Amino acid sequence: MEVPSDDAVLIEKGKKAGDPHVITVNCPDKTGLACDICHIILDFGLYITKGDVSTDGKWCYIVFWVVPHSRSIIRWTNLKNRLLSVCPSCSVSFYWNQQQSKSCPVYLLKFISLDRKGLLHDVTQVLCELELTIQRVKVTTTPDGRVLDLFFVTDNLELLHTKKRQDETCEQLHDVLGESCISCELRLAGPECECLQGMSSLSPVIADELFHCEISDKEIHSQALSPDMMKLKKTNVMVDNSLSPAHTLLQVHCVDHKGLLYDVMRTLKDCNIQISYGRFSPVINGQRDLDLFIQQKDGKKIVDPEKQSALCFRLKVGMLHPLRVIIANRGPDTELLVANPVELSGKGRPRVFYDITHALKALGICIFSAEIGRYSASDREWEIYRFLLEENCKFQLSNMVARNEIVDTVRRTLMGW
Repeated sequence: MEVPSDDAVLIEKGKKAGDPHVITVNCPDKTGLACDICHIILDFGLYITKGDVSTDGKWCYIVFWVVPHSRSIIRWTNLKNRLLSVCPSCSVSFYWNQQQSKSCPVYLLKFISLDRKGLLHDVTQVLCELELTIQRVKVTTTPDGRVLDLFFVTDNLELLHTKKRQDETCEQLHDVLGESCISCELRLAGPECECLQGMSSLSPVIADELFHCEISDKEIHSQALSPDMMKLKKTNVMVDNSLSPAHTLLQVHCVDHKGLLYDVMRTLKDCNIQISYGRFSPVINGQRDLDLFIQQKDGKKIVDPEKQSALCFRLKVGMLHPLRVIIANRGPDTELLVANPVELSGKGRPRVFYDITHALKALGICIFSAEIGRYSASDREWEIYRFLLEENCKFQLSNMVARNEIVDTVRRTLMGW
């Protein structure tokens, strides 16, 4: 049974300002579909206020109520096409489908400009608006005050091979950079992209701090730990097999944050867990309740206590620490590090680089260098964002209070608090 593309995804815009928009997806089911949809919604800068998911294992019906995170303009037609691209029975010629996503061509955007505060975020904002996904970054500042930026990007519209799309990208960057732009070049990436897959090594101390599973006593007493972070410690995940003969009920009660539903869906997808029915309740006093009737991939309930405990633990870790943020010394310099888990499919979390650079711009902190890479730890792959920071009159980076303020601001921006 096939669904016409126009019917598989419907978007009903809010009737007045402030009203949520309703996204409905009605198509054949696949494990991880809800995760893929949440990933796209997060990538477009939208926040899910509530939702319902139901499926019989072959066909699914998903409804999400969404609102923009910011005042940015949402390209609703592009959003619909991106959602259609992950529906099993649907394809849109100018969007990549699930099978093609791994081979999507990578382009190198290279530009040189004079340095200024907020430069990196302004460039990142342009790339996001153009729907270019940043895969890797290498940013360096030269002694004469120039910045060399290497952005390795993929195009969600799959049009970057055309001269029109390339010219549009360079023109918009020139508009933002103004006279500070010295040169701008865009071409298909070569072997240099592979060289940036990894990154410089992390010390054992830094790696342990980034990838530990619990909030440490050191963090609990740190000024960087905001009250919202303490609430994360109260996350509850419960499993109940008494209410359904065929399904396990998974109940989650936790503090809300940006991308929460994506974090939950990503964990379930990576564990090969199928959702038969799910309800995501609206936020009440900053708290969110999720009720999910789930099955294993073989269609059976989760009755093994060890499997139940392992699933609950992974969900708690995903909600306790969806994004890790620390500041450390790197030789004589001060480095901000942010880490987030990568899906088993290889997808990273959307808009992380955007949010980090936005927070640093708001603080007035200049970035001397930046890079994005992958790192394997704790039996999984992580995406690591590393920024060497420059001191200014407001933030003496050797001061612990200043460091805590930076960590807290970056974390709160990433979590949407």
